[in-house]
Amino acid sequence: MNYKIIFVTVFAYLAFTIDAAAQDTQGFFLNDWQAKKAVIPPFKKMEPASQKADVSIMVDAKNTHVKISRYLYGNNTNPYMTQIVTEPKLMKQLQQLSPNILRFPGGNISNVYFWDAAPFHKPMDVPDTILYGDKRKPKREKFWYGKDENPNSLTVENYYKLLQQTNSTGTICVNAGYARYGTGKDPIATAAHYAANWVRYDKGRTKFWEVGNEDYGNWQAGYRIDTAKNKDGQPTITNGKMYGKIYKAFHDSMHAAAREIGAAIHVGATIIETGKHNAWESDVTKNWNSSFFSAAKNAADFFVIHSYFTPYQQDSKPDEILNLATLVSNNMMQSMQEMAQQNGVELKPIALTEWNIFAEGSKQQISYINGMHAAIVLGELAKLKYGMACRWDLANGYGKGNDHGMFNKGDEPNMPKWSARPVFYYMYYFQKFFGDHLASASSSDSNVLIYASTFSDGKIGLVVINKDSTTKTIEVNLSSTKQKGNLYCYTLTGGNDGGLFSGKVLINGIGPTLPAGGPDNFENIPAWQYDVTNGKVKVAMAAKAVDYMLIDEHK
Repeated sequence: MNYKIIFVTVFAYLAFTIDAAAQDTQGFFLNDWQAKKAVIPPFKKMEPASQKADVSIMVDAKNTHVKISRYLYGNNTNPYMTQIVTEPKLMKQLQQLSPNILRFPGGNISNVYFWDAAPFHKPMDVPDTILYGDKRKPKREKFWYGKDENPNSLTVENYYKLLQQTNSTGTICVNAGYARYGTGKDPIATAAHYAANWVRYDKGRTKFWEVGNEDYGNWQAGYRIDTAKNKDGQPTITNGKMYGKIYKAFHDSMHAAAREIGAAIHVGATIIETGKHNAWESDVTKNWNSSFFSAAKNAADFFVIHSYFTPYQQDSKPDEILNLATLVSNNMMQSMQEMAQQNGVELKPIALTEWNIFAEGSKQQISYINGMHAAIVLGELAKLKYGMACRWDLANGYGKGNDHGMFNKGDEPNMPKWSARPVFYYMYYFQKFFGDHLASASSSDSNVLIYASTFSDGKIGLVVINKDSTTKTIEVNLSSTKQKGNLYCYTLTGGNDGGLFSGKVLINGIGPTLPAGGPDNFENIPAWQYDVTNGKVKVAMAAKAVDYMLIDEHK
């Protein structure tokens, strides 16, 4: 995960539109784009709201200008999660979630991970102690191994089985730290060759690869090295130019390996997600992007960025968390455009391969508010034309409720192992009710967000988010007043526990039987069905709610 302190500078929010003709930030992530057909859920007929509408939502389903990448719904798998495919309950939920892309093996683990090694059989040129740039005391490193069959690890082979059983694609993060701390004659070439051998072994199963994880961070293995053991004159502390040199070596070796086996791959480079830095940040961070491009130029196939959206270790309130979902998503894309222009390089496809919130102190991370945040982020990523996104992460550690995990690893009090957190349900319904093309839509209320899409079979998928603490009456207006049809809706709200940050999620008023999470057999809950007449329908919307709507219209 990203331990870098993120300080969000408050400035005027600029709502900008990506010029599709000028910049392509999806690129090859759309190569295997697939048309989606909507599935009408079981439903219960409801009467439309009779009171005057507070909010008018306008939807123009004929104005579909952006394809939606199927790789926006991804997540992160990690070796400390268990072997995963050995856990039936977890696997069933992952198949329900259908993430489409799963990242492996980290996170920070990537830079101390040896994919083809059995436990305690690291390469001979890897020292026992790895140095870092933070204040931790040097000690014998805990390495991770691709052939570790222990229950508290995840083998490479089981990762491949996981992809197959969830019908997902992989994005693999190879060990770039090894290019720094390796003690051989040419550690960069050795580490690049090692990564290329994984490509050969992969045999075309994986299309997306990343060189290292957050290598700009002082928490990463390889940020600092013992120069007395280094044999190619590398500096004690890394920098963007050094990473650029490493990236180019990896890129060339991995692509050469892919050509040997007749596979097409794309290799991503680690980029800092913002060009706005604070005085206390290191020169490594401040100059990372510019110095990387001074060495790598246009070599990167795609740009890898990470964000945890809220200020580090702050007890952020719901409104701040929800507002930053929009602000940060937009600012990152704007920063990528500005960065490319300033450095005279092409803007490559953008992959947000780690995202979540840093907010802590009130169990924000395991609350329904984080589910709402996820729904907003997914909508923004589609609108802004991100190519890939992988949420951090499937399972982590409870930490008194400061847990990024989508699923309880087994350490949450009074909850069964692998129980799903609220965010699972928000991301599940988002993908079910969001189509393959973005549609034009607007809301008359800035506290009510609308993300509209169309399916290939003509149905309309809407995600409506009421950030306000008051109920609203929403009127949905379609582009033609002659249209009739049916609107099917699932409303997700929080429970009455936990104050501002309920750990429960209610689906159409049905809550969990357990102290947290969502309702049992949620897939059997009927949608609320409303009649659409004259191109309009009014529905009552709860406070702090997300409505997932599917419209099957006809004249």
